[in-house]
Amino acid sequence: MRTILVGLTVCFLCGADKKEDAVKKELELLQGEWSMVSGEIDKQPLPENYVKDATRLVKGDETTVTINGQIWMKAKFTIDSTKKPKTIDYEVSDGPAKGKTLLGIYELDGDTIKFCYASPGKDRPKDFATEKGAGLTLSTWKKIKK
Repeated sequence: MRTILVGLTVCFLCGADKKEDAVKKELELLQGEWSMVSGEIDKQPLPENYVKDATRLVKGDETTVTINGQIWMKAKFTIDSTKKPKTIDYEVSDGPAKGKTLLGIYELDGDTIKFCYASPGKDRPKDFATEKGAGLTLSTWKKIKK
């Protein structure tokens, strides 16, 4: 019995290490500056000047999104890249949702990333789509190469 418990503990710890390594690698890929390619809230496209002037800066576990020079969202975030779809949780420290938690999902494909997140108090989205009145924001970003 003792051997079985030791074996299970070792397997559990190895699994935790793999998840932590996967998250760490994914976090590295998110670092840097991104420009918005497209965006919509509740099925309504964001105005073209919002999309054109939106940037996302990721440093460590913090992101700052600015639109037209104004902070849209500054937040600490956590990711789980082992889930399908991958999840992201924001603890917002500045912007319209200051003091709130936003639950989202994301999909990273090379130098393009897509996010879909819910308004404060709403459930995490299940897919990358919005609908009228659902309180969801969908955006696609391209990494800025320096």
